[in-house]
Amino acid sequence: MHLRLPGLLVNADGAVCRPAQSLDSSRYGVLVLRSEVSERTLDRRNGMNINLAGRTAVVTGGSRGIGLAVVRQLAASGARVITGAKSPSAEIEALIHDRQVIFAEIDLAHPSGPAQLVAMAGDRVDILVNNVGSARARPGGFLSVTDDDWAASLTLNLMAAVRATRAALPGMLAAGAGVIVMTCSVNARLPDPAVIDYSAAKAGLAAFAKALSKEVGPRGIRVNTVSPGPVATDLWLGRSGVAATVSRATGVKPGDVESQAAAGSATGRFSQPTEVADLILYLASDQAANITGSDFVIDGGLVPTL
Repeated sequence: MHLRLPGLLVNADGAVCRPAQSLDSSRYGVLVLRSEVSERTLDRRNGMNINLAGRTAVVTGGSRGIGLAVVRQLAASGARVITGAKSPSAEIEALIHDRQVIFAEIDLAHPSGPAQLVAMAGDRVDILVNNVGSARARPGGFLSVTDDDWAASLTLNLMAAVRATRAALPGMLAAGAGVIVMTCSVNARLPDPAVIDYSAAKAGLAAFAKALSKEVGPRGIRVNTVSPGPVATDLWLGRSGVAATVSRATGVKPGDVESQAAAGSATGRFSQPTEVADLILYLASDQAANITGSDFVIDGGLVPTL
């Protein structure tokens, strides 16, 4: 695990590894950022009347996409937020005002990575958002997916959540309260051969969350999943995203791949990361106090069944 300090990259043992770009502020061992929240975000928060002041949240994979939007929403609602990813982004480094956010540069695919991130929160985590994940398009079909591909997908999309939950749960059980939200996918119930390993991993994540909710619900801990359809993030639209990968394999322009995917939903568009984050924020709040063991689909009507 690496922690960012101004001008230096420091590992968990305190050893200086290499120069890092200058950052605005720090505390001992971690980078402390201040999230600059737009008026639109604040208006949404106030409209839902969600106040998470005094609570600590851990978000895996919070430097980009849905995770970044979740970090912003939680911080805007008053929570102390700890997040980590393999590398920072310009957006996470630009959050220099308003609510407190702590970022760690950490490999969440490593067996010890999720627990190290959770440990940064201290003795108790009130909210855990298992968000980290990755989808690789498989235009070559099932036989092109190697054992290493399967292992990588299952590790990041399922086992990272298992490991983070294992680390955070004892403190929640001791407190008799806590919230765990998993970023799942419509592919858990709508398996797609183009992302066959991702679909299987997300189905496992959904089953894990449901089973866990039955075990820990009587002890005051809520567990839910949020299942987006296509979202306007790098996972779909980035240089190595699904649209670009399919384009290289088929010759169809990336924009046309995107349009075809959007056309499969009733609304005809991708969801925005902020829309997914709003739903996760609601589930993390006391307004959802009797909701557990549920999956919430946000896909613009992509899934055609009840």
